[in-house]
Amino acid sequence: MNLQQLETWMQGYIRAWNTNDPQDIGQLFAGDARYYTAPFREPWRGRDMIVDEWLNRQDEPGTFSFRYQILEVTSDTGFVRGWTQYTDPPRAYSNLWAIKLDNQDRCTEFTEWWMEHT
Repeated sequence: MNLQQLETWMQGYIRAWNTNDPQDIGQLFAGDARYYTAPFREPWRGRDMIVDEWLNRQDEPGTFSFRYQILEVTSDTGFVRGWTQYTDPPRAYSNLWAIKLDNQDRCTEFTEWWMEHT
């Protein structure tokens, strides 16, 4: 993986987050991907489950803003720091993501850590 591949993937993730379109979500992930919603929680397994679970928890477009910084890219893993601000009700989160991409730039493993600002 390189910086441009991760940047492109991140832009696709943000697009999917804003559209909640199953195709936008699905094209981000490999068929056998794992999506960890917390580091030690059982992951969502496989593209279909990822899309279904994403849509079950979707954020409505226009109710949040997100900015991020790519911290590091290794040969197979990218690390991203993010900041999410929701408007209704107002709340903010800090995020740390570990993202593994395959040779088709689809995510095979996504792990997120998030903490609500208090």
